[in-house]
Amino acid sequence: MPIPGSADDGTMTVDLAQFDLAREIAEFEHHKPWPSGIHSRTLFKKKDIRIALICMEAAATIKEHHADGTSSVQVLKGAIRYKTQGQIYELKTGSLLTLGASIKHDVEAIDDSAFLLTISWPDNEKLLAMPHRGYGT
Repeated sequence: MPIPGSADDGTMTVDLAQFDLAREIAEFEHHKPWPSGIHSRTLFKKKDIRIALICMEAAATIKEHHADGTSSVQVLKGAIRYKTQGQIYELKTGSLLTLGASIKHDVEAIDDSAFLLTISWPDNEKLLAMPHRGYGT
């Protein structure tokens, strides 16, 4: 179901949006079981920011990946194991972790969990200059 105030590609056309995260999580629960044990929805998308709600069943994993923007993970329910740069962080309800751009990480749900992922995207010039994009100097 599209989010009110968004275009066909999911980009928000409004500058203000409110979400009931408890209701969103409850709605996700009605769609269990989820393929691969993960269900997510982008709540807010603009050229410089993305906010997604991600729910994971216990033992589900998101394999190593990276985001080209600075990100934060705020655990709303349960507990997750966040692995990055040789460290393991066990994040429980109420925890917040931030991560710089392009740093590889993976996520594992310890319990049935829900977290809010926020990514602040760099402008196009900075994005294209990133070495792994192949356009930088």
